[in-house]
Formats: sequence, structure tokens, C-alpha cells
Amino acid sequence: MIHAHSIRCASLAACLVFVASLGGPPAARSETPEEKGLRIARETREKAKGFGNFTASQTMVLRNKQGQESKRQARIKVLEAPGDGDKSLFVFDQPRDVKGTAFLIHAHKDKADDQWLFLPALKRVKRISSSNRSGSFMGSEFAYEDMGSQEVERYTYRYLRDEPCGDATCTVVERFPVTKRSGYRRQVLWQDKDELRLRKVHYFDRKNAHLKTLTLAKFQKYLDRYWQAHEMTMVNHLTGKSTVLTWSDYKYGTKLNERDFTRTGLKRAR
Repeated sequence: MIHAHSIRCASLAACLVFVASLGGPPAARSETPEEKGLRIARETREKAKGFGNFTASQTMVLRNKQGQESKRQARIKVLEAPGDGDKSLFVFDQPRDVKGTAFLIHAHKDKADDQWLFLPALKRVKRISSSNRSGSFMGSEFAYEDMGSQEVERYTYRYLRDEPCGDATCTVVERFPVTKRSGYRRQVLWQDKDELRLRKVHYFDRKNAHLKTLTLAKFQKYLDRYWQAHEMTMVNHLTGKSTVLTWSDYKYGTKLNERDFTRTGLKRAR
């Protein structure tokens, strides 16, 4: 071992060069793209925690390739479930042929979501199997898989780059579903760096073709902390169809509890 008091140099500068050549403490290891992508996902989750519950209204506009439209109205209830995925309930009010249809999600971190659909015409509750999650939700371009909370543990991640996105700078992160039953091979997410708001998602099917694009806009902040996109547009590039979800009437801290999110209560959902 070389001690500082044993070094003899012609000048201070020479000493500094000599000591540097010996190697100082190891430099901090930079994050890998995988580590950075996972860190961003975890930070996003932490930022979204603590909301408790909320209710909202939703208008769903379905457009076919020719531009013809049909509309659906629904009410949404969401209950935070600390330690696991959130619980969500969708109840449709219009049009008449879907009135009373209710969709319940129990999201999970480490296994497939539990999903049930109540169909009033059949007067029965149908469980959505994990092998059918790529199917269309209520005829829209959103799949059943898209409707649940996107838990961090359900994906692996890779940071790609930073780039401008509208009036902000976004991180671009690629994520890969852990389950082989996903309808997607991968997704690419754009999130603004300042608020971690999700701005855009590209969905790639199992053959790695660019299947859909989701764009989120018209953000509003609630409780001085939680950002919500009031407009979500999903475009299917293979069919030319699209679906626009418009959200309104957000209310936090409502009188929701576990009993509002049970399978047996679906038939009585209002």
C-alpha cells in the first residue's frame, strides 16, 4: 500500500496527477436502462398512492372506420387497496341496450386480475377468463386487459430516451408483460418528467406489430396532488376504429367501502 506521506513530487500538480493515476474511490455505477425504467415505474406508483377512493362519470364514443359514432355513458367507482391492486366498478346507464351492465375489477400485483361482467339481459355474472383479456371491452378499442390498474410488478422495463412531448419533456420507457397470456408483446410509454403524467402509449401485438396508440389529454389536478386525464383516445391502426373516453365529475373521499366491490353485489350495482 502506498501512503500519502511517502510520496515525493516536484510540485502539487505533479502529486495530483500521480495520486489520480493510482485510482481513487470507485465511481458510482450508473443505472442500466432496465433499472432506470423500473425506477420510473416505481416513482409513478408512489406518486399515485394515498387517494383512498373516487367516483367519476365517463362518456365512451365508439367510431368505426367510416367515422360513424355510437355513445355509451357509465359511472365509475375506484377503491384503493393498499398492498394489492385497486378495485374498480363500471356501471353503464346508456344506451338502453347496455343499461345496467356492470364490470368489476379486482386488480392484483402478482397474479392476473379478477374480472366479472354482469349482463342484465341474461341476469347473470360472467367471469372474464385470463385467456380472454385481449378481447374488446364493451365493443371499444380498449381491451379488458387495458381496463385494470397497471401494476408495476406485472411488467419488466427498459428506459429508452428522453424527448420533447408537446409542452413538456418525456421519458420514453418500454415495458414487457410478465404473463404469457397478455395480448401484447410490449408497450412503449411516454411520461412527462415533471409530473410523471402518462401522455401516450404504443401497444404492440404478439407479432410485434404496432396495434394501437393511446393518447391522454386535458389533465386536471385533484386534492392538489393527483392528476387525471379527462380525455383518452385509443386508435386501432389495424382496423381504423377508435374510442374516446371523456371523464368528468371526479369526486374524492366518497363513502365507498369493500361491500361496493363484491361479485355478489354486481347485480345490485347502481
